[in-house]
Amino acid sequence: MQHEITAVIPLLDEKGNLTEPGYARKLLPVYDRKAVKAGKMRIKEWDYYYIGNDRFGIALTIADNGYMALDSVSFLNFQGESWQVTKSPMRFFPMGKTNLPSSSSAGISAIRGKDYELKFVTENGVRHLTAGMENFKDGKAISIDVTLTDEPEDSIVICTPFEKKAHFYYNQKINCLRAAGTVILGDEKYVFDPSESFGVLDWGRGVWTYHNTWYWGSGSGLVGGESFGFNIGYGFGDTSAASENMLFYKGKAHKLSQVKFNIPTKNGRDDFLSPWTFTSDDGRFEMDFEPIIDRASNTDFKVLKSDQHQVFGKFTGKAVLDEGTVLEIKDFLGFAEKVENKW
Repeated sequence: MQHEITAVIPLLDEKGNLTEPGYARKLLPVYDRKAVKAGKMRIKEWDYYYIGNDRFGIALTIADNGYMALDSVSFLNFQGESWQVTKSPMRFFPMGKTNLPSSSSAGISAIRGKDYELKFVTENGVRHLTAGMENFKDGKAISIDVTLTDEPEDSIVICTPFEKKAHFYYNQKINCLRAAGTVILGDEKYVFDPSESFGVLDWGRGVWTYHNTWYWGSGSGLVGGESFGFNIGYGFGDTSAASENMLFYKGKAHKLSQVKFNIPTKNGRDDFLSPWTFTSDDGRFEMDFEPIIDRASNTDFKVLKSDQHQVFGKFTGKAVLDEGTVLEIKDFLGFAEKVENKW
């Protein structure tokens, strides 16, 4: 049995520990940075968006991780000879000066650096994302202007403690946001049509332990003409109170138990571009996964390390709703990632 949080509560107690580990369908626990019992170097806050369709996608990040910050813009092309470009300028010792909002439901996340800027404005249920970066691909600039609407009634919110006191992860994933807008890359223009383009928000706040390897997967789109999405993941903290695994169908959440990522290996190493499978302990998420692109990056300063593999591809299999309805999934574009951090 997984514990569901159903009332508005303070996220943290007077000692900086979670008041109520578990999951919620809305952002009910209230985050207050002043209640965090950790130094400014240890607090991690980020807003991440992925927006895409079957042909192309973008990923945008503004992250303040205390001792360093990461601002990132990605463009992914899934047609023909697939390719991706990611540029991630780093800032050092922001220690909260990025001023990311304390709630995902309203506020402005913005940053400007040398030859780039990102701005996420959330107001009255509408999310307006803009970004620009010079010399993004082959000397060409990229300009992004996207609006996300039709936020579903339910999302997945998790309050996960770590074994170490005053360490926690507070996170909301909002799937199946309708996306409209444009990406201009050099002389090429790409258009997000809300009838086929969707976004997901990954909103994270917390104090993490030093060494972690997490797994995360997500997809948003249409199945049988109805909105469908999923969020799956594990690998961080004590998830005994609740997992972050959830299906979304017609705006409503359907809670899953445990899902395992079965990543193939070759010569003793993960083989990210060979076919994967996903299995679940309750039989409600059973998928084959055919990779298209591995959006990989590896920053290794020995003491500090981030080895990331975000693999985009197509899911085929079945997803079972709470009441037993079986959804047949075929060639559903999404991603799954494995990330090792020493941070």
